[in-house]
Amino acid sequence: MAQGEAALPPASVKWAYFLDVDGTLIDIADTPDAAQVDAALLDLIARLHQASGGAIALVSGRALSDLDRRLGALRVPLAGQHGLERRDAAGRLWIHAAPPEAKFAIKAALAPVLERHAGLLLEDKGLTLALHYRLAPQLEAYARQLMQQLAAGAGTALQVQHGKCVAEVKPAGIDKGTAVTEYLAESPFKGRRAVFIGDDLSDEHGFAEVNKSDGISIKVGAGASCARFRLPDVAAVRRWLKGALDHARPIRAKRNR
Repeated sequence: MAQGEAALPPASVKWAYFLDVDGTLIDIADTPDAAQVDAALLDLIARLHQASGGAIALVSGRALSDLDRRLGALRVPLAGQHGLERRDAAGRLWIHAAPPEAKFAIKAALAPVLERHAGLLLEDKGLTLALHYRLAPQLEAYARQLMQQLAAGAGTALQVQHGKCVAEVKPAGIDKGTAVTEYLAESPFKGRRAVFIGDDLSDEHGFAEVNKSDGISIKVGAGASCARFRLPDVAAVRRWLKGALDHARPIRAKRNR
């Protein structure tokens, strides 16, 4: 059972931070495009990035292009589309390719469905297809079952990642946990205690990965989770992260070799 905010140890700039975005650092909006990244968050991430010697990465379901657009001039390591695309601390880009034919077939099959149900929104992230039903919650069972059927019809190469009001078809075997594993093998994350914070089902992979090495896994909000700790909301996450900056001596980043 996850422990609450009171039991959570104070944050430290000596740790490696892996942070989900929507529902963790910013509040979830009705549609993906409506989500807002505010100046206070950008400042917090920039300060923590500098103080920790660069050991902070955003690990999101959003595409890297989407994250870059929202972060503006801020450049930190990013893992997008649940780890399918990843930019490391040295700026190198790593991509786990998806089978394009299967994706195009699923997108074509969804076209008439979207015409019949105006409340459904299909988001093509490039490597994944996310069917959002936040504006039509009565279609949850239908949307989830439909995406399962379409993924199954494409064979074992694809799987469905369920989340808050979304069912997403993605390549199998790559997730936020594998992204964390890849980061922890690289400088400046290597050798540090890992922290993963998230709010959704896709974040369970990240929680499980850091739990293997006695890391700190933090679930945001209610719901069953394998995370060891819990914070109530986005505001609490920001407060806890800010605590790492109080009276902290910045760590100098090591060069990648």
